[in-house]
Amino acid sequence: MKRILVVDEDQNTCEQLRIYFDKEEFTISGCLLGDKAIDMFLQLKPDLVIQELLLSGQDGFDVCREIRKISDTPIIMLSSRGDTLDKVVALELGADDYVLKPFDPKELLARVNAVIRRCENCKDKTNGTNEFGTKNEIIEYPGMRVDKARYVVVADNNRIEMPPKELELLFFLATHPNRVFTREQLLGHVWGYDFYGESRTVDVHIKRIREKLDEISTRYNWRLKTVWGVGYKFEIV
Repeated sequence: MKRILVVDEDQNTCEQLRIYFDKEEFTISGCLLGDKAIDMFLQLKPDLVIQELLLSGQDGFDVCREIRKISDTPIIMLSSRGDTLDKVVALELGADDYVLKPFDPKELLARVNAVIRRCENCKDKTNGTNEFGTKNEIIEYPGMRVDKARYVVVADNNRIEMPPKELELLFFLATHPNRVFTREQLLGHVWGYDFYGESRTVDVHIKRIREKLDEISTRYNWRLKTVWGVGYKFEIV
């Protein structure tokens, strides 16, 4: 039975999800205060977190940021605010999905199952070698090493902090050098073909990766390149 931590000051939301998700063999634990969310997360070790953006004390952004420092547990953000900037920031911080209130419990359940399924698929992948002769979980280029098994990126001998989806996107592109992928293809390969989000998600993550690697990549023969009107590629110059 999967464990879900719901962080929301609206107790009705917690109860609604508990009633509906219990039928689907999920155990729901509610947390009404953002300041208590990390303590409960460490105590419960949930399989997924559903959290409201607007919280007293630590808001949803703060909670997401703190969880991402210690875990890659999937996070679905809830909010009554449909502002694009809020969505972008949430995704940049490492949220796996963003759902507007009021929500349909059936749709939220589908999103929960999709996110959990993607995470389990990633964990189930076995090591091996790819066509470039590198281990499937590790890819190396001059000045950069991406270790997907440990979720570590090292560039110019410095560890680069990246949320899980940024690292997975970089890893995927780097394992297919000079091949162009559309946003839709990247969503399918990295987020999963059942992902409900927008293609702009890819743009946001590419932007964040570039902010961390562009200065370094200029000293070597690789870079993330936009192919206008098509998508992106990891280019070997």
